[in-house]
Amino acid sequence: MAQVRYTRNLFLRGVCIIYLFAFLSFYIQIPGLYGDNGILPARTQLDLKSRTPLLHKLKQKPTLLWFAPYLGLNAEYMLDILSLCGVALSFAGFISQRFCTSLVFALLWSLYFSLYQIGQIFMWFQWDALLLEAGFLCILVAPFWYSKRAKLNNKPSDAVTFWTVRWLLFRLMFSSGVVKLTSGCPIWWKLDALNVHFESQCIPTPLAWYAHHLPAWFLRCTTVLVNIFELVIPFLFFFPNRKVRITAFYTQMFLQIHIIATGNYNFFNFLTICLCISLLDDQFFYKKKSKHDSNSIVKYLSTILCVSVYAGILYGTYVYYNLKITENWTIQSNIAFTQEQFDYVLSRAIPISIYIGVASLGFTIADAVVNSLITTKGARNKIITTLVTCLYTIAVCYIFAISTVPYATLHHSHNSTIPTQLRQIQGKVEYLRLVNSYGLFRRMTGVDGRPEVIIEGSNNVDGPWKEYEFLYKPGNVNNSLPFVAPHQPRLDWQMWFAALGTYHQNPWLMSLAYRLLSGQPEVLALMNNIESPFREKPPQYIKASLYRYHYTPWSQSWNKQAWWTREKVNEYFPIFSHDHPPLIEYLSKMKIIQDKPAFKVTNELLKLLLDSIRSVVSRIEASLLLWGVFTAGCAIVMTSYNNLTFKKN
Repeated sequence: MAQVRYTRNLFLRGVCIIYLFAFLSFYIQIPGLYGDNGILPARTQLDLKSRTPLLHKLKQKPTLLWFAPYLGLNAEYMLDILSLCGVALSFAGFISQRFCTSLVFALLWSLYFSLYQIGQIFMWFQWDALLLEAGFLCILVAPFWYSKRAKLNNKPSDAVTFWTVRWLLFRLMFSSGVVKLTSGCPIWWKLDALNVHFESQCIPTPLAWYAHHLPAWFLRCTTVLVNIFELVIPFLFFFPNRKVRITAFYTQMFLQIHIIATGNYNFFNFLTICLCISLLDDQFFYKKKSKHDSNSIVKYLSTILCVSVYAGILYGTYVYYNLKITENWTIQSNIAFTQEQFDYVLSRAIPISIYIGVASLGFTIADAVVNSLITTKGARNKIITTLVTCLYTIAVCYIFAISTVPYATLHHSHNSTIPTQLRQIQGKVEYLRLVNSYGLFRRMTGVDGRPEVIIEGSNNVDGPWKEYEFLYKPGNVNNSLPFVAPHQPRLDWQMWFAALGTYHQNPWLMSLAYRLLSGQPEVLALMNNIESPFREKPPQYIKASLYRYHYTPWSQSWNKQAWWTREKVNEYFPIFSHDHPPLIEYLSKMKIIQDKPAFKVTNELLKLLLDSIRSVVSRIEASLLLWGVFTAGCAIVMTSYNNLTFKKN
């Protein structure tokens, strides 16, 4: 049995880092997004004054915010408590393995799920659901308690629980590849997606500008690689040969690192990298010789098999993507299969992948049970170890079974093949986000230029109109592109989605407009308040226009005056004033404007402490704060390691 104890511990500490990023990023934005004067106040999601029994409230909306009255706090301050608790627990797990236990991960999951419950549209992202699913798996993967002896010894059940992470990674990557082609998006089918993507993505990095200007043939070939990495390589996650799996790990790392370099996708790609650790084992980190390694023939055969597998994939890529080298030494590529052919193959690939998963899980379980009986010393220990392995096996099989329900929806023909009982079981726990469906960039947007909503204010209905600047999303064409990840500026992200539709489809924009007309400092803090033309006094009127943005041409790369060019398309939403009757009526229906008094904070001491922490944190730029806390954690880890090494010597 392959040893995965060290690998598992590395994964758990990696997830703690992701939780740390997620909680800290969320905490920074609480006042502007969910405060009493925020865009979507948390108080609209639950009535803390209600005398309904607590158990009934938790059933209605399962969130720890219901405990706010017991602490003498309102919803906003309770969000602070939950976020800071999440930061503290995840930081503890990051710097010390002793905190990477099932109980700690259960608390982390409960805290983030509580935030997710009241997050509304600002939390409806796939990476939030992915973190909840991965975080729940950590409850199974992590040990019940910490002990130095357990830290060193591998338990048979470790391989079984850790397998669930690999299955999640497979579903994430394969689904992301499938939806790109099943959507029928012509940009993906013409392999022109990356010619558009770097310009149209939500918050591009400075490197995205340079990537956008790479030769078109190179970007088309890169799109082919993305297809292969997401559609074909995931099947090798379960390949019996470890060299094949390790090579698959490198391909996924290559993909994720390049995405991080060119796009600000918060903690999503960092979490995906953590999931990729499930493809490794302890031997990857500690090169220990075994009986098999001493046999050079076995090593050579293993290498030959690995080379053969990937050579076969390269040949298949050459055939099915019609790769040709032109006279100009460029590579020509075109998809050589039709949508009907892909649909047919997909209808067969989904059940095959489930069978592969069943076979892989079955082998892992059998190996774990055998090792429970053989390697464990003492009859009593054998019974306990085998019983624990069986209990974990039942839990893992349950998770695997219900995960096939959303996974099977990748192809319409399998919607009716899932047993009704299994679908009902999955439906009962669906709200917990234990398993989810995935698939990013289903359709490419911004083919004719990226749409951007520009909000403007004025003290006169006839102008002049002055623009509001955001911290990270494109606005002023002269502003440089930022590196933001792992922080997620959720308002900037929603502005990107809003530009793809109308303001009627994004009612939260009305609340944003009202807060700007009121000059709410909490909301202005989410924007570039330093350069705001209305820092001292809010405007009398607000309107928004839709623009099309394009990167400046490559010819300006050596004498760059601007990153973007833009042209106005049309009006996005009409002129509003602070006392605009339809606006007031609409926000009253949304309960954003309420006549009844807010829940009163009675715990003045705790309120003072939370306000003090907020005042310190608010002075530091968000992404700098996240990386600063991470660096502090790394310093503590290195110091502890050096002290331990010094004591041993």
